[in-house]
Amino acid sequence: MTSKNTSSRGRQDIIGNSNKKKQNSKRSTSKSKDKNFRIHPHKLKNYKVKSSPFETSKESDETRLNKYIANSGICSRREADKYIKSGSATVNGKVITEMGFKVKPDDEVRFDGALISPESKRYVLLNKPKNYITTMDDDRGRKTVMELIQTASKERIYPVGRLDRTTTGLLLFTNDGEMAKKLTHPKYQVKKLYQVTIDKKLSMSDLQKISSNFVLEGKMVFVDKISYIENKPKTEIGIEIHSGRNRIVRRIFEHFGYQVIKLDRVIFAGLTKKNLSRGIWRHLTQQEINNLKML
Repeated sequence: MTSKNTSSRGRQDIIGNSNKKKQNSKRSTSKSKDKNFRIHPHKLKNYKVKSSPFETSKESDETRLNKYIANSGICSRREADKYIKSGSATVNGKVITEMGFKVKPDDEVRFDGALISPESKRYVLLNKPKNYITTMDDDRGRKTVMELIQTASKERIYPVGRLDRTTTGLLLFTNDGEMAKKLTHPKYQVKKLYQVTIDKKLSMSDLQKISSNFVLEGKMVFVDKISYIENKPKTEIGIEIHSGRNRIVRRIFEHFGYQVIKLDRVIFAGLTKKNLSRGIWRHLTQQEINNLKML
């Protein structure tokens, strides 16, 4: 009898424990379904929430269209917005005029019909020789500066500003649209130093008139510095300006009755021709790039 009672109590205990486990399981399930359910602070560090593989966002891979164009070296972001509004950009064959439109990694983006892509930034300095024009190509078959730097970068780079066909000296190329904008915008007053050879001696009175600033074709011309070049004839002049007006140095001397025979840009935004022969290019050093970004 005793063994039977013990066996009976054992079965009751087992059944009781089983029922308790079921009840605990139900409580646990109900808690997990409860919106106000909170994990105990001591257990929180060991609690892991399983995420759905479909919740991963790809927005980080997308790029705003104006940034995409700027990173391609076309222009600055602000300018890109204007071009987008005018319908210059297409994505997958569709004209996009929407501000804030985002480009996916596999989208085909074109600007004025040309395929573009964001690339690593490149900065190339050329000592331009005479008789090369500053343009991407020429329908008259003349030599262009692009022929001189065609092996400098696999990325498509563009000249910053212009030099006349007969003007020699420093010319910077880059696909960094933001920097190109900075180097050519008047408000940054980027300095350029030219060595000028004129057809006759520059008189002291004319030198003083040029240095004092004057009106040329209805607009004030600001010359930062002008002087005779030491140990050279007075037909050799050094002039430093920050103006970006077209052919401004030649026009300054023509205004006072002088003809420019030679014009050579020897310094541009702190960059010099040191160890850079005519017709040769080089990549900027990281320090030079940093200096330009600090302008």
